[in-house]
This record gives sequence, C-alpha cells and structure tokens, in this order.
Amino acid sequence: MSQNAVDIRNLVKTFGGGRNLFGITASQVQAVRGISLHLAQGETLGIVGESGSGKSTLARMLVGLERPTSGDMVIDGKPWSVLAETGPRAFGRAIQYVFQDPVASLNPRKTIGEILDVPLRLLCGYDSTKRAARKKALVDAVQMPADTLERYPHEFSGGQAQRIAIARALAAEARILVLDEPVSALDVSVQAQVLLLLQQLRDDLGLSYLFISHDLAVVESISDRVAVMYLGDVVEIGPAAQLFASPQHDYTRALIASAPRLATSDSLI
Repeated sequence: MSQNAVDIRNLVKTFGGGRNLFGITASQVQAVRGISLHLAQGETLGIVGESGSGKSTLARMLVGLERPTSGDMVIDGKPWSVLAETGPRAFGRAIQYVFQDPVASLNPRKTIGEILDVPLRLLCGYDSTKRAARKKALVDAVQMPADTLERYPHEFSGGQAQRIAIARALAAEARILVLDEPVSALDVSVQAQVLLLLQQLRDDLGLSYLFISHDLAVVESISDRVAVMYLGDVVEIGPAAQLFASPQHDYTRALIASAPRLATSDSLI
C-alpha cells in the first residue's frame, strides 16, 4: 500500500485523435504529458502554471471526472483503476473536489442542510440521527453558525459559501482534497480567512491537499511543496520556500517574475 496520499506515475491525458462524422481525423492535444509526482500524507502540494498548462485536467483525472490515457495513480492506497471499477462513490470516499466558484457549486434549490445530507446519506450511509449530528459538527468545523443549515446558498457571501463547500467535501470523510482555485473569486482579506481555515482543518483532521492556483502568493503561503506545470508537464518541483527563493527552470523564473507580489506568506496568512 502506498505510504503517500497520492502517487502519480507517467500520467498522460490526450484529447482528440478520433474520426469525426466526415471521416476526418481530429488533431490530438496532449493535455498531460507523462507526469510523475506524489502528495505526502498531511501535505499541501501547490500546483501552479498558466491557463492551459494541464492543472485542472490533472485534478479532474484524480477525482474520476476524466479517464487517463495512460499511466498509474494510487489514491489513498487504492489504485485508480480499482476506484474506477467500483464507481463514483469509491472516489467520493477517497478524494473530494472543492471548486473555484462556491455559489455555483451549491444547489440553489436546497438548504445547506439538504446539501450536506447527500454525501452523508449516499457515501457514508448514516441514519437520520447521525446525519443531523454530523451536519452540526461540519458547520461548526468551518466556523459557520448553526442556523446555516436552514438557509439557502444565495443568502451567503462568497467566503461563507466556500466554507460551506469545504464542509460538503469534508462530509464524505475523504482524507484528500483537491482545491481548484478555491480562493480566486474572493477578496484578499477573505482569502486569508479561508486559507487559515484550510490549514487548521488540515492539521486537525490529518488531511492532504492538492492546491491548484495561478496566484503565486497564495500558493507560496499555504504549500509545503510546489509543482510548476507547463504545457502538460511538470518542469520543476520542490519545497515552496526553496522554489520561490531560487527557481531553477527558466519557465518558473519567468512565472515568478511576471507575477504581482502584493502579499507575502507572512502578510497573507
């Protein structure tokens, strides 16, 4: 069994290449080009790169939303192929996705209590009594008031909605979270609060994070290690402080040089 939360080996994802209705072969696009990396237990691994670098494709493969073209992944000690054969529930118990737009990711027709009820019932199989207790514990864990459960998504600010989205991810009791630009839609002051919450939850619950963002200051502030993606490949990976202080790859240097440095790890969190 893997000692890491996630192990990725020679992962490839290619789109296109088949024939269309007119018999013309579509060109292939290799979104992920044979990358290998790991996420240690209890670690936050930041993934940075420009749009189109393959960050979100990698995330979607990890949580079972895309099927790899080739390569191997082991998630929480379970081979990706085994999780895929078992079905979406197996992925849901092992790894959860927190989306960029928290309000859009929450069903506007359901109360927060009803939203949290779904993973507790379908993934965990809890009865009504245990679900009620667990929902109260979840909103408390993300520092939201108890009446949150009776309210609807549109009644909350972006930062509050993201806390609720995090609570929903925690409801399945998965130990690995993929956070895809989780604070990019929030004001800087709210970003800091959500990042602090994520760190507290990671330390308290023993979680592991794959943290995807284009905001280098945010990634630097929260990550233990950082992987830099360019055109579907990981061109550099290392401890966050070392990578930002002394980048080795030309692309990493260009990325850091072009990024606004309005906050440091000390001032952001």
